[in-house]
Amino acid sequence: MSNRGEFGDIDSGIIELAGEARSWLFGAANFWTEVGRSHGMFAEKLSYTGSVESCNRRTFVQGRHIYSVCMAGRLGWEGPWRSLVEETLDILLRRARRSNGLFVHSLTCDGQIADPRVDLYDQAFMLFMLAHAADVLQRNELIDIAADLTDTLQREWQLPEGGFFEGEITPAGIRLQNPHMHLLEAFIALHNVSGRERFLALAEDIVGLCENFFVDQKSGGLLEYFDRSLCPVDGDKGSIVEPGHCFEWAWLLEKARFSSDSLHTADMLTHFGRTWGIDRSRNVAVNEVYTDGKIRNATARLWPQTERMKVALVRYLRKSDPVEAEEVKLSYLGLRQYLNKSDGIFTWRDKLDPEGNWVKEPAPGSSLYHIVCAYNELIIAANAGFVDKHL
Repeated sequence: MSNRGEFGDIDSGIIELAGEARSWLFGAANFWTEVGRSHGMFAEKLSYTGSVESCNRRTFVQGRHIYSVCMAGRLGWEGPWRSLVEETLDILLRRARRSNGLFVHSLTCDGQIADPRVDLYDQAFMLFMLAHAADVLQRNELIDIAADLTDTLQREWQLPEGGFFEGEITPAGIRLQNPHMHLLEAFIALHNVSGRERFLALAEDIVGLCENFFVDQKSGGLLEYFDRSLCPVDGDKGSIVEPGHCFEWAWLLEKARFSSDSLHTADMLTHFGRTWGIDRSRNVAVNEVYTDGKIRNATARLWPQTERMKVALVRYLRKSDPVEAEEVKLSYLGLRQYLNKSDGIFTWRDKLDPEGNWVKEPAPGSSLYHIVCAYNELIIAANAGFVDKHL
C-alpha cells in the first residue's frame, strides 16, 4: 500500500511509522502538559519514570515547549493547546524580558528571574516561538514583537564580520555556528508566517555564513567553533564536527531551497554526517568527530537521531530514492530505542554510551522539540508529501 501525492508513491513502511509517531506525539503532549506543569510553565525535566524534577526554567526550553504544543494542536491533538500556549507565552513576555526586549536565560519555578544573562541561542528560540504562536493563535502582534527583538539584535549585536554576538554566556572571543543555525530556523518560520521580506533577507545572510565560513570545504563537515573573524579556532577544537548539526543544517537547506548551491551544501553535509557520524552497530549518530573522520565523542545523545531522520525524510521526498526510504526507517528505529516503553510514561533517555549502556539521568524537556519536529516531518511525508510551510 502507498499514498500518492505531489511526490509520487510514498513507501508503505513510512506511512505505518507515521501513524505510530502521531500516536506517541499525542500521548507525549498529554503527558508533558500535565506532569510537572506549574505556575503556568512546562517542566524543565522529568525523571525517567515521570516524576517531577524541581529546577529553574530556561526560557529557550519554554519556547520549545510552546512550539511542541503548537505543532500537536496543528496535527489534531484535542488537548487545551491554545490556552496552554497563551498562558506560558504571557509569562515569558511579562517576566522574562529586559527593558530592551531581550529575553533572560532562566526563570525560577514560580516565574521570577533566576539568571538575567542574555544569550543569542535563547533569542533564536524566542523568535521561533513567536512565529509559531503567532500562526496558531492568529495574533499578528506577536510578529511585531519578533520584529522588535530582531531590531534589537541587529542594532546591538550584529557584527561587521558577519552574524551576531553570541551573548553573555558564551566565553569571550568565541563565535559559534549553532545559535546562527537556530536563527536561520526562526527567520524562515517568521517569513513563512508573516511574508515579511526582512526575515527572508536575514535567513539568506545566515545561509551565506554557513556556506562561506561554517562548512569546511575540504572535508564537507560543519565546524563548530570560530574566532572573532570567523576563522576556525586553533587546535583540535577547530576541527570538531557534530554529525547531528550536519544533518540539521542540511535539513534546513533542503526545506528552504535558497539555491542550487544550498542543495549542494546540504548534500555535502549529509554525506559527511553519514560517512563518519553513524555507528551502524548501535544504529545511532554519535556526538562528535573530527574533520578527518576520527571519532572524538562516541556517546550518542537523543537529538542527533532526530536530525538524522529529518534530513532523510526531506531527501526522500526530493529524490524518491528507496535508499533514502530505508534510511528514514533505520533512523526512526534508532530514535525509538531512546523512548520509554512503559505504558503512559512519555519520557526518554538522553545519552547512549559507547558500550551501548544508557546514562541514567532525568529526561530533558528540551528534547521534546526535537522529537516533535522529526515526527512532524514523518507525518508530512506519509501524507503523500503535502508540504507544511512551517519549519
